[in-house]
Amino acid sequence: MKLNAVHPTAKAERIVVAYPCGADDPPHQMASHASLGRKLAKLLQSPFIDSYDPKQYPGMEGIYYIPSETLVGGDRADPHGSMLVVRSVSDLFGGVAPHPFVATKAITHPLLHPAAQAPTGWSTQFGLAVKDAVLNGTTAFTAEDALNAGKELLRNGALRVKAVNGTGGRGQRTVRNLGALAEAIEQYGDKLPVVGLVLEEHLDDVETYSVGQVQVGDLLISYVGTQELTPDNSGVPVYGGSVLRLVRGGWNALLEHACSAAEFEAVRLACIYDEAAFRCFPTLYASRRNYDVARGLNGAGKPRCGVLEQSWRAGGASFAEACALEFFDAEPEAQTVRAFTAERYGRGQQVPSTAQLVFQDDDPAVGFITKYGGLSAYGHDT
Repeated sequence: MKLNAVHPTAKAERIVVAYPCGADDPPHQMASHASLGRKLAKLLQSPFIDSYDPKQYPGMEGIYYIPSETLVGGDRADPHGSMLVVRSVSDLFGGVAPHPFVATKAITHPLLHPAAQAPTGWSTQFGLAVKDAVLNGTTAFTAEDALNAGKELLRNGALRVKAVNGTGGRGQRTVRNLGALAEAIEQYGDKLPVVGLVLEEHLDDVETYSVGQVQVGDLLISYVGTQELTPDNSGVPVYGGSVLRLVRGGWNALLEHACSAAEFEAVRLACIYDEAAFRCFPTLYASRRNYDVARGLNGAGKPRCGVLEQSWRAGGASFAEACALEFFDAEPEAQTVRAFTAERYGRGQQVPSTAQLVFQDDDPAVGFITKYGGLSAYGHDT
């Protein structure tokens, strides 16, 4: 989403809105944003506008946005026709990136060589800063670079070809030979020079950690947890939810509460990635930061761990984040809590009595899906 930095003079009571969220969005996504919006509005002591129409609030300041994408700073109007007034982390649940590629998986890996094609604003320094915090991989903006990068990665085993905008485990393909590599690259065609393509070493026996930080009002929380996969209605493994351990405070507080060596390492690598991103792209800011960190075995059977991608927008774990924010707001002395989200496909899914139902219905985009979450059944630590 493109962001237009405007400074209208109109003053009004603050409202909380999920935007964009229109008739074309999947119902389960609209329900997730609405559930998140109601919780955040309560924390901010502001009304939540369920059916927000920017034309009804022309040039209004005081809107707290919950965008479905990372916003991108620029000099032209938002494609949905509104003028978003976003100046700091106090104005949104998400982030604002200086260039479109910064909001995608594309920034995670370096180019094949210094002279390789890249979009305006590309940072060579970022790739150098995170090289020991991510898996082996390359971002390519031409088919030739993608093919050459893939050939090099195949020397050490299978690789993954990943669409830079894919979410929930979708838009990825495991490649084990040159024929499959060429076929995978060909699918992206004219999109390559515009958005790029990620080629990354494939891991087996993977466990994926979520490491994140959220700031809403005066509340700052950080967390580490694990993700799970679940079969969608066609049997393909996709994101199935997260179980998180959340702490009051920033990264240092989280490192102090990390329970295991694996969790500590995931947080450490995420912190390297986070620090490099905000240093190499100084106009980047975000109130919601989330990093996926994979731990598994590479082609030689050796353990590998690295950050896969970032998310500076409302994501799959955000309902759990909001439940934790509510808890910390109500319990000022509490320092840690556990929370979870779950997504299940197909009919007949049972929602735990301790969970809050977000959505349960047939969705035209994904089929029948049940989404719920809340504080963990294992209780909380204070």
